[in-house]
Amino acid sequence: MASGDEQRIWYSDMIDELRDQWSEDLDFDALVQLRDSLDAMLQRIRAEQHLRVPLERCPVCRRMVEGAGVHVTVRAMILALLRQEIAAPEPVYALEKSWARHRKQKHLDPYGKPGAPVPADACAHA
Repeated sequence: MASGDEQRIWYSDMIDELRDQWSEDLDFDALVQLRDSLDAMLQRIRAEQHLRVPLERCPVCRRMVEGAGVHVTVRAMILALLRQEIAAPEPVYALEKSWARHRKQKHLDPYGKPGAPVPADACAHA
C-alpha cells in the first residue's frame, strides 16, 4: 500500500468517471447523484484495498475512536473539476458559489443530503 492511501480520496477510476459524467448543464440534483456515485466508488475501492479509517481523539470524551472515514463531498467534487483540468476555472468557481448558496438555502450537509443538527456536547462515536 502506498503512503497516504488511507486518506486518499481521488483515484484514477473516479477521475475517469467524473470526466465521463461531467456536463456544465447538470442541475444540483444531478450533482448530488454524481457525488453519490463517486462516493460509492471510493468506498468500494477502499474496501477492496482493505484501507481502514484513521483513529481520532473524541473532543468530548477524549477516547481514541475510529474516525468518520473519508467521503466525497459535493464541494470536493466541484473543485476536482478544476484540479483535474476537466472544466475551466470561471464556471467551476461560479458553480462552487451557487452550490454554497443552494446548500445554505436548502439546509443540506456537505454531501447534498438534508442535514440534521448534531448537539455540540454529543460524542461523534456514540
